[in-house]
Amino acid sequence: MVELPPLVQAMLDPTFYPHHPPLVEFIQTHISYLFLAGDLVYKVKKPVDFGFLDFTTLEKRHYYCQEEVRLNRRFSPQVYLAVDPISAVDDAFRLGDDTAVVEYAVQMRRINEDHMLYRLLEAGKVKSEAMERIGRYLAKAYAAIPSEPKARAFGSLEVISTNVKENFEQTRKYIGGPLSEEAFEAIESWSLAFMEENTALFKQRVAQGLVKDCHGDLHLQHICVEGEHIYVFDCIEFNERFRFGDVASDVAFLAMDLDFNGHPDLARAFVDAYTEASGDTTLGQVLPFYKVYRAYVRAKITSFMLDDAGLDERAKQEAFQRATAYYDLALTYVNGTL
Repeated sequence: MVELPPLVQAMLDPTFYPHHPPLVEFIQTHISYLFLAGDLVYKVKKPVDFGFLDFTTLEKRHYYCQEEVRLNRRFSPQVYLAVDPISAVDDAFRLGDDTAVVEYAVQMRRINEDHMLYRLLEAGKVKSEAMERIGRYLAKAYAAIPSEPKARAFGSLEVISTNVKENFEQTRKYIGGPLSEEAFEAIESWSLAFMEENTALFKQRVAQGLVKDCHGDLHLQHICVEGEHIYVFDCIEFNERFRFGDVASDVAFLAMDLDFNGHPDLARAFVDAYTEASGDTTLGQVLPFYKVYRAYVRAKITSFMLDDAGLDERAKQEAFQRATAYYDLALTYVNGTL
């Protein structure tokens, strides 16, 4: 078992925190350490470089901590509270001390895990009314985000086409595995034809100010419905290419995730409410394209797991089945049967 870094060990102690929580729960991802300390959560970024993100220096981790708070406050200002320095003083780590900073932590208000949208769906507690509320909430949030020149560049057909074609290049090797040759050819040809036939539509979306600095990862696990409150969190702060784009791409992601999990009725309720509240008159025309794109990206990422030598056969079989389901969903959209 790999020994945890000294700072992580220190942050597991409840006395490390000024509010002295009764206990500290610990979660580790490939890019972060999370410490659930009573009613607060502290996130420390790992010093890693995966190409699409680079947290290797203290300066970069500080910058991306600040970006995480700034960007997510657009959606949930009540959740993202501060960026706290951590200093090493007299052989001890001190939270909130900026005299000898060795790390930074994003401080967040803890959200009730049982009220995460995916958990509520699993428990059968989500009705159309909740998805309509989310649609209106997001319409208001996106309306407050300006469409700036830097973001608008990501709405060009050249950029969109590059992203789409990259997906097909990276998944060609999975033909004969979770992806059939017929499905690959159908999805590829439909996507390329859609872009070619709708050049004016993509330009119109840019002109309408609908290409923005968005969320980038808007799915069921990043939304919480807690009573009258809606929290949307964990947007992508580390890579602008993954976050900038048409708001329709974010809307499509959540709608696709609802479809994938067997709730097309809730997806329709969400999209209809968003469309009405936002006044986005061309959303319906471009939404099928982005739903195909989002389903295919999820299929691609899941397919990558099949190449991971560290996964056992059971995990790979589960990944195979999940990737197949995402490819099938993309094909369903292409065929217009959902």
